[in-house]
Amino acid sequence: MNELKKAIKFVFVLMVLLGLVYPFVMTAIANLLFPYQANGSIIMLDGKPVGSELIGQKFTDSRWFMGRPSVVDYNAESSGGTNYALSNPKFKEEVEKNIEEFLKKNPGVKRSDIPADIVTSSGSGLDPHISPEAAYLQVKRVAAANHLPEEVVKKLVDKNVEGRFLGIFGEPRINVLKLNLSLLEEIKRTKK
Repeated sequence: MNELKKAIKFVFVLMVLLGLVYPFVMTAIANLLFPYQANGSIIMLDGKPVGSELIGQKFTDSRWFMGRPSVVDYNAESSGGTNYALSNPKFKEEVEKNIEEFLKKNPGVKRSDIPADIVTSSGSGLDPHISPEAAYLQVKRVAAANHLPEEVVKKLVDKNVEGRFLGIFGEPRINVLKLNLSLLEEIKRTKK
């Protein structure tokens, strides 16, 4: 009986330490050292949140750069991909539909020039990034829709390219929300 009491006390102490104290301490440290990241990497515009740097959003209007397709419609509460194999007919059908939609929105783009990331969803369905190639293919459409010179829009894409992590990991990428916010800033600037 004595051993059972010790075991129960031990479990209770560990529950308090690991279930309450440790999470609260780590949360406090994160909020002190990394407040932006600890609070969801929320991007603000005119004092209002417009999205997270970490979660993609759906941009369907031709005035904006499109992100990757999302199986979960960018719902952060239910992230996930299709998990279809490359040989699965449903995967091929989905990619074909996305290619046709991209070509319809971006006339003049050759099918062979479309990078895979703009027509396939990510494993989470929430990826906020596209490749620079995917963004450059949209420059003509976005520039025309916003009555901006293509060169100006191309420079916005150039400015928003994020390099490899530590210079060696991953691929260059562009955060679509940040790119569209840069575009919005440019639109506002040219209207003045």
